Amino acid sequence: MSVKDHSDDITTSHSDVESMLRDSIWAQNLDSVALDHVRSQITEREVGPGEYVCHQGYPADHWIGVIQGLVKLSVLSPEGKAITLTGVNAGGWFGEGSLLKDEPRRYDGIAVGQTRVALMPRVTFTWLLDNSIAFNRFLLRQLNERLGLFISMVSFDRMLRPEARVARCLATLFNSYLYPNGSLSLKVSQEDVAQLCGMSRQRANQALRELEANGLLKVEYGRINIQDLEALRDYGE
Repeated sequence: MSVKDHSDDITTSHSDVESMLRDSIWAQNLDSVALDHVRSQITEREVGPGEYVCHQGYPADHWIGVIQGLVKLSVLSPEGKAITLTGVNAGGWFGEGSLLKDEPRRYDGIAVGQTRVALMPRVTFTWLLDNSIAFNRFLLRQLNERLGLFISMVSFDRMLRPEARVARCLATLFNSYLYPNGSLSLKVSQEDVAQLCGMSRQRANQALRELEANGLLKVEYGRINIQDLEALRDYGE
């Protein structure tokens, strides 16, 4: 299932969209006229576990926000193996790179658990670029934050032991600028964590047990609750 293939299934839910806009840093900087215009253009869609939010190689027709749930961004290796690049937590927006470069998506966006997304049409995204200095400043900061995230993830993989890699990987999903929803809980399975961190499920489970024993998080069925975010960010130093 994809945004492009199932546009007839898209519905609008003002309460969810408006709640996300209130929390979105870029929307907080718009005047009331601009915000009303943007709000009228955004639609919402519910996506089931494992379903596609967007497809690699498809046209980028929307800027995508995660209202609830988690979306993993993945690519396929030449051998057909799925490789997860990162996750986009609730409150985050993604896909601006493809819109800015006017190119097809470079990754698949797949829902982790039941997920709701907000869809801003390309024309509205472009209108914001043309009319809002604050929105452009937000995008510069967001792109910089994401660049820093990917540089950090490369260093995690090369320098840290698995427990620290899991800790740092989970911590990236709570970047307050990229994901300003304020929650310290993730609806994810331990298999999801393994994919996000690029390791086997067994090794990820061992790491989660160590982090839980040290009081940094609590693992429940289908959920991870963060108890010490700062310690997660610094784990392994």
